[in-house]
Amino acid sequence: MTATLFVALALAILVIVVIAKTAVVVPQQNAYVVERLGKYSRTLPAGFHILVPFFDRVRYKHSLKETAIDIAEQICITRDNVQVGVDGVLYMKVMDPKGASYGVADYLFAITQLAQTTLRSEIGKIELDRTFEERTHINVQVVNELDKASDPWGIKVLRYEIKNINPPHDVLAAMEKQMRAEREKRATILTSEGQRDALINSAEGRKQEVIKASEARKQQQVNEADGEAAAILAVATATAEGLRQVAAATKVDGGAEAIQLKIAQQYIERFGEIAGASNTLVLPASVADVGSMIALAMNAVKSAGGPPAPEPSP
Repeated sequence: MTATLFVALALAILVIVVIAKTAVVVPQQNAYVVERLGKYSRTLPAGFHILVPFFDRVRYKHSLKETAIDIAEQICITRDNVQVGVDGVLYMKVMDPKGASYGVADYLFAITQLAQTTLRSEIGKIELDRTFEERTHINVQVVNELDKASDPWGIKVLRYEIKNINPPHDVLAAMEKQMRAEREKRATILTSEGQRDALINSAEGRKQEVIKASEARKQQQVNEADGEAAAILAVATATAEGLRQVAAATKVDGGAEAIQLKIAQQYIERFGEIAGASNTLVLPASVADVGSMIALAMNAVKSAGGPPAPEPSP
């Protein structure tokens, strides 16, 4: 009875072991590579699977999630022979579990070493000053090279990012001096450009002031000319009107005598002004002949269309 119980217990343990070896549950975003008698059989996706006891064996387990690999800092030499320490991080994903299992012994180590060698090659193509501004270009080139090399391994390289670029301390000190000198240079240039712009603005302001002043003088002269022309026209109009009034007055009764009286009066007044202006006078012989002067004036009126001048009274 005891032997029978022992055999049953042994068989139960064997069944449990066999079930444990043959029943496989693959988690989500994972893939298991199964070998049958040491040879690749199939790849198990996520879910529950039953293996053939003693023939099938799960040989490799791969995660299908995106994985980040830290690339340790390494010394790279730039095109201008400066040593810099560069580290980064690589993002990859297993696309073909079979290729990742049999294409390379250790794909993580292979990808890491290939990333470092590719990075050294890309850093060696550019100068130190451009390494900081060409980081995006370097990242793209590293990804392209790694993706081509890792394709037979069933690995997809998604991204590569440079984390730090560390030049030597003496190079950093020289770069700081260069940057300080560049800043001072830019400050000097900006100051000189500001002074130049200020002088240009001042000259432009003076130029505009002169132009505006000349335009104002021009407008003033135009206005004065217009005013003088208007004044001359008004005087001429008033003179013409006065002459018309005088001409009309000569045609009425007593008009000629009034004109003679006015001429004699003005003649005497002007003669008196001439006599009062100086103690010595040189006059023509007929200057005191008022009658002849009146006759001359009346003849001028007659030639202008007035009535015949009467004989002046002696």
